[in-house]
Amino acid sequence: MILLIDIDSKMPNLALKKIETYYRSQGQEVLWNMPLMRYKADKIYVSCIFDWNKHLCDEWGGAEIGGSGYSISKKLPDDIDCMKPKINFGFTTRGCIRNCYFCIVPQKEGYIKAVGDIYDFWDGEAKEIIVIDNNILALPEHFKLICSQIKKENLWVDFNQGLDHRLLTDKMCKQLVSVKTKQLRFAFDDLAYKKTALRAIKILKDNGVRDWKARWYVYAGEKDTYDTVYERLCILIGQSQGAYLMRDRKVYNKKEFIALSSWANTPGAFKQDLGELCNKSEKMSHYKQYVKLERVLQTN
Repeated sequence: MILLIDIDSKMPNLALKKIETYYRSQGQEVLWNMPLMRYKADKIYVSCIFDWNKHLCDEWGGAEIGGSGYSISKKLPDDIDCMKPKINFGFTTRGCIRNCYFCIVPQKEGYIKAVGDIYDFWDGEAKEIIVIDNNILALPEHFKLICSQIKKENLWVDFNQGLDHRLLTDKMCKQLVSVKTKQLRFAFDDLAYKKTALRAIKILKDNGVRDWKARWYVYAGEKDTYDTVYERLCILIGQSQGAYLMRDRKVYNKKEFIALSSWANTPGAFKQDLGELCNKSEKMSHYKQYVKLERVLQTN
């Protein structure tokens, strides 16, 4: 019997799914997250995604332990890594062309490369798939291929990790709007990208993407202030774009960022003026002392 322990995944754990697929193909019983079975298991695999949870691996001495939170260099054996679980969720590329200071992808996966297509993880029945590539637009021909496959199979798709707005072209946007999406995701990680973000928004609008369909991840990290985050949010709301404020763990409990995330991460609230919202919402009134109540839309 094989025991799989998923310590902290926020989405399906692809590595553990590959391990499950491998052992089930050999006729083995595979159990998930049943610590009481540890002494009956023939082998135990433990995955830790976030490094702040690494200490939770300590009790699993003797197990095979991996995951980005434990070691970014440890890999699955080739005969397991080649498994293709049909879970409607997966990668078609790995790696990235960027080197963002807050991201481990380049260090872990290297430069971007194509590794497959939707048929490697689509079960042939589901109506929706999730593509978790880190920067699929960096490979334009591959992106075109993936969109054509999605369109051929009449699937809904979620490019879940966000698309690199700096790479968006009119041609790519036409391919993007040709497939069925409930929401488009982009990132606006730094105020330095204001011009490229506005250019990308114009491309989206020119290609018929309706207001508020795109939602932009807005990163708040140690280098940010209230103003650098707030201005990005104002740019987005001024262009009728959705936002999702992602607070780095190192600033997660800063009151001003909590206030901004309470506003930005609630779609209905984000369409309202922050100052007015703080005055009329009991929840937001608690944050009034941490925010600047005037809003200057900087959209040009």
